[in-house]
Amino acid sequence: MANLKEVRLRIASVNSTQQITKAMKMVSAAKLRRAQDAILQMRPYAATLREILENLSQSISSDGSPFTKIRPVNNVLIISVSSNRGLAGAFNSSVIKATARLVNDTYSKQAKEGKVKVLGIGKKSADFFAKNPSVYYGNENSLYNNLDFTHTAAIAERIMDEFAKEKWDKVVIVYNQFKNAAVQILQTEQLLPIAPPASTEKNKTVSDYIFEPNKESIVNDLLPTAVKTQLYKAVLDSHASEHGARMTAMNKATDNAGELLKDLRLQYNKARQAAITNEILEIVAGAEALKG
Repeated sequence: MANLKEVRLRIASVNSTQQITKAMKMVSAAKLRRAQDAILQMRPYAATLREILENLSQSISSDGSPFTKIRPVNNVLIISVSSNRGLAGAFNSSVIKATARLVNDTYSKQAKEGKVKVLGIGKKSADFFAKNPSVYYGNENSLYNNLDFTHTAAIAERIMDEFAKEKWDKVVIVYNQFKNAAVQILQTEQLLPIAPPASTEKNKTVSDYIFEPNKESIVNDLLPTAVKTQLYKAVLDSHASEHGARMTAMNKATDNAGELLKDLRLQYNKARQAAITNEILEIVAGAEALKG
């Protein structure tokens, strides 16, 4: 059994850790509220934009925009959205594993030829794939310093320009979709080329839009906006999911520290009682020796 000093030091260490996890939980809870408000405000706009694209599916499938052209998949860009910080449970590892599966399984043929690249948004994902120079394409970790539509749109514009120049034949994004503080859903979505959304509802009501000046002009302006919106929504989803995952992880860590403190205090009391018993036995033995 550990001596009293060792147990006392462990209790102090666990107690300090518990205070840190409590503080991190409170910080993540405050940040989660703002991030959750941002993604909830973004989703209605993204849903409406998707509805308009469904009504323009025939125009989208026409040969009017470079972002709708489907080519043989040779060069693939995978955007892996993680976070800059850890201590968020399986949040980062799930994205990294899903991205690695795409590289090694789904696009294994292209990967062997060095035609699959990973762009990291978030330090954790970028650091992991930076170990493999043949796959690593760079990072946009600074986006979280100024997370807004303007900075995200700049990244999307660069990717769209490279796609239009046929540097990429397909662009895929991997991220965690925010459901609630305890649940994040891993998503893998095709960012480019833009395919007409397939409606599975037979009796779905189709809105009758009046287009000015014409459908072609609207489509050419709408498609780049749709790509930027999809990327921005994915980053916002991931940002909210990160704080939700960290809050949940820190809550569990705080509870585990509490359980560990109970065990350590019980162990400390047992060791203290054993030490007192030994001292009493030594005193009694000494007294008996003096009588003898």
